[in-house]
Amino acid sequence: MNPHALSILLSSLAVGTITTLSSSHWFLAWVGLEINTLAMIPLMTKMHHPRSTESATKYFLTQATASALILFSTITNAWATGEWTITTMNDSTSTLMLTIALTIKLGIAPFHLWLPDVMQGLNLTTCLILATWQKLAPMSLMIMTNHQLNTNLLITMAVLSTVIGGWGGLNQTQIRKMMAYSSIAHLGWMMLILSFSPSLTTLNLMIYLMLTSSMFLMMTTLNSTSINKLSTSWLKTPLLASSMMITLMALGGLPPTSGFLPKWLILQEMTKQHLGAVSTLMAMSALLSLFFYLRLSYAISLTTTPNTSNSNMTWRMTHNQMQMLPTMITLTTMMLPITPTLLAMLN
Repeated sequence: MNPHALSILLSSLAVGTITTLSSSHWFLAWVGLEINTLAMIPLMTKMHHPRSTESATKYFLTQATASALILFSTITNAWATGEWTITTMNDSTSTLMLTIALTIKLGIAPFHLWLPDVMQGLNLTTCLILATWQKLAPMSLMIMTNHQLNTNLLITMAVLSTVIGGWGGLNQTQIRKMMAYSSIAHLGWMMLILSFSPSLTTLNLMIYLMLTSSMFLMMTTLNSTSINKLSTSWLKTPLLASSMMITLMALGGLPPTSGFLPKWLILQEMTKQHLGAVSTLMAMSALLSLFFYLRLSYAISLTTTPNTSNSNMTWRMTHNQMQMLPTMITLTTMMLPITPTLLAMLN
């Protein structure tokens, strides 16, 4: 893609997200979401492949539906209450429509079906943007309106998302689809705690962004999109392959990695709210996700390919992504000891 066009599209993505994050009026927030969507579609179609065109079409249709529903819910709320401010969604019907619209935008179950198919048709860099940056604007709107959303609906969607996110990734061989189901499962944890502790939702979102970014950057460096391609990575870059294995364990939520931190705090908060059954169900559904992370880890570290690789060592090649990787891997693995500092910052 032309560098000038690429810089304009990436700037538009940033402007759209920042507009939504900084707005207090619903119309301005909606405009930010629209700028985000329209800037994302050319990035999706830059590969000139039928799969990328299909992904861009599916993405446009789902996001346009969600945007129309957001606009309709805010107009209904303004008609009923006379308010356009984001924090005053007092009409119950409007709040329900808004929750559905934002969950469609985020890809939360049961409105998740578009996400794995869309991510499978994109290159890894665009997948990284879709799985991380594109979650910021809708999630910020959910955090801003958390005190008016239906708690029972959010808990139901959270449990559905973690179960479907774990179940859907079990039989996949394509890593992009696995990461899509991983995203659905992580968003379920954020939805669960949203009504009770928005600061924990923010912490979970931050750690999810770091884990997913480091995973996609490593996949881009290794140029791996399937389990078969990933199984040769140990021969080429043992250090990066072992780092990827640790990142997968962090995504699964195993201590002492950073991924254990949000799950631990969320389960602790849920037991304080006397929701032991929901906490148990969420912890058990996290084991489903952990299974396919372990499957990937096995393919990376314990599977030896039948042929010897004659290619140059990948670490000798220059990659722009390699500049960020050490920082991302460090954050992925070593944030658990600074838990009290993080909680103090968020509260």
